[in-house]
Amino acid sequence: MINNTGISEAIGFSSGDEAKLDRILEVNLKAPYRLIRAALPHLKTAGSERIINVTSLSGIHYKMGSPGYAMSKFAANGLSSAARAQFWDDGIRVTAVAPGPVDTDIITDLGPLKREDITAPETVADVVAMVLALPNNASVASVPINALYEPLP
Repeated sequence: MINNTGISEAIGFSSGDEAKLDRILEVNLKAPYRLIRAALPHLKTAGSERIINVTSLSGIHYKMGSPGYAMSKFAANGLSSAARAQFWDDGIRVTAVAPGPVDTDIITDLGPLKREDITAPETVADVVAMVLALPNNASVASVPINALYEPLP
């Protein structure tokens, strides 16, 4: 199961409204949570399955952009961590794939970057395919994907 969803709005501490924040949380956090819950009985019967949540580097450390988006992706990383621990004994491996800027329609402001400098969607797909191919004894908790040098904690 691959949860690859995301929306972003300019939600900050002095701008934006809670209705927009609620929408971001609905899509970026609650939708993957609900899909995992719905699929869980089927995943458990297989004995060796994968859940991949495409999160964001913004959910590992905040650098720029919408604080509301970052909060939702931090929570999505928490969802991945909790699911990983909860379902390990059922043979379900959970990984958070956390790219930085990806060349999709969600990116409206690149700042000093150019489109050719950011991660291609195909690269994210290649990383997801690699994670899916791993055996249960080589599971990975998270995979950050950087398009430029960023010191991570």
